[in-house]
Amino acid sequence: MLSSYKWLVLTVILIVGIVGWQGPWILFGPAVAVDRAKRVQLIETVVATGSVETPFRVIIGSQITGTVEDVRVAEGQRVTVGQTLVVLEAHELKAAVVQAQGAVAQAEAHMRQLNELTLPMARDSLKEAQATSLNAHQAFDRTSGLARNGNATRAALDEVQKSLDLARMQVRSAELQVSTASPGGSDYVTGQTQLSQARAALDTAVSRLGYATIDAPRAGVLITRNVEQGTIAQPGNTLLVLAPDGETQLLIAVDERNLGKLALAQHAVASADAYPDKKFAAVVSYVNPGVDLTRASVEVKLTVSDPPPYLVQDMTVSVDIEVGRSDHALVLPVRSVHDMLSSAPWVMAIRNGRAIRLPIHLGLQGATQIEILDGLTEGDVVIPATSVTVAGQRVRPSQS
Repeated sequence: MLSSYKWLVLTVILIVGIVGWQGPWILFGPAVAVDRAKRVQLIETVVATGSVETPFRVIIGSQITGTVEDVRVAEGQRVTVGQTLVVLEAHELKAAVVQAQGAVAQAEAHMRQLNELTLPMARDSLKEAQATSLNAHQAFDRTSGLARNGNATRAALDEVQKSLDLARMQVRSAELQVSTASPGGSDYVTGQTQLSQARAALDTAVSRLGYATIDAPRAGVLITRNVEQGTIAQPGNTLLVLAPDGETQLLIAVDERNLGKLALAQHAVASADAYPDKKFAAVVSYVNPGVDLTRASVEVKLTVSDPPPYLVQDMTVSVDIEVGRSDHALVLPVRSVHDMLSSAPWVMAIRNGRAIRLPIHLGLQGATQIEILDGLTEGDVVIPATSVTVAGQRVRPSQS
C-alpha cells in the first residue's frame, strides 16, 4: 500500500514539473529574440573602390624619327617645366641648320647687292642714258633745221635720227633696270622671296634640331617610361607618360543601383589600401551620366583638395561617400527587415503576444541599421528575419 502511494506521489511531482516547464510556452508561446525600434543618428554611405589619378595625363613622344642618344629621367621621378627628358642624335639636323644658315647668308648678300650695287648703278646708267638722249635730241633738231634750209644732206639727218632712237632705247632699258632693282620690282621681289624662303628653311631646320631634345611640358611625376638609349623614336610612339602637378582625383566605379543616391559636392572619406588606417577627405566632382553595361557600374570622380604625401598615381583606394544623414532617425537592425530590396518590405512585429506582419517604408541605410519612415513607432519590437516565426503565432519577446 505504501509502495502504491509512493508511485502516485512521484507521478504527481513529474506532472507538476512538466507543467511548470512547458506551461509558459503553451500559454504564451515560445520566447524569441527581438530587436527594438529606437532613434539614433544614422549616416548612409555608398562604398566603392577605385584608383588615384590626375585629371589628365601628358603623353610625351617624339615629333621626328631618330635614335635615342640619352634618357635623363627615371620612372617615378619628379620633373620641372623645361627639364630635358630625352635627347636624340642630331648630327644630320645640325648639318641642315648650317646649310640653311648658308642659304640665308647668300640671300641676304644678294639683297645687299641689289640695294648697294645694282640699284645705284642702274640709276647712274639711267642718268647717263637720259643725258645721251638729250644730246641726241638736240643734234637731231639742229640737223633737221639745216636740212630744211638745204645745208644738210638726207644721209646726215638719217644718222642723227638713228642716234636719237638708240638713245631713247638706252633710256628705256636703264629705266627698266632701275624699276626691277627698286622695292616692288621683279628682281627685288625675287630676291626678297628667296630671302624669306631661306629664313623659313632655317627656322624649320632649327625647329627640327630642337625636336631632338624632348623637354618636360609641365611639372609633375613620370609614371611611365617606355624608352631606353638606342631606341628608335618615331612620331606617334609613347616614350614617357607624365602625371602633371595639380588636382588629385579618385576614380571609382559605383554600382548602378546607387546612381540615384549620388550628387555633386557630396563628401566622402577615403583610404589607400596600402595605408588602411589613414583616412583623408574627398568631394564628388563628377558623375558619369552613362552606365558601363559590361560592369553595371557608374564612373565617379572625387577631388582630393589636400592629398596626403603617400598618395601616388594608380594607387588603389576605398571610398565611403556620404549620401544621406539623419540625426534623429527611427532605426532597426538590417537583420529585422524582410524583402528589403523589394518594393514592399515588411517586419514581423509583436502585438498582444502574437507575431504580426507589418508593412514598412524604408529610408536611409547604414552598415548595420536601416531607417524606418513609416509602419513602426519608437519602442516597437520586431522579430529578426532569421527567426522561424509565422504570423499569428503566440510568442514571448526576449531582448537579444
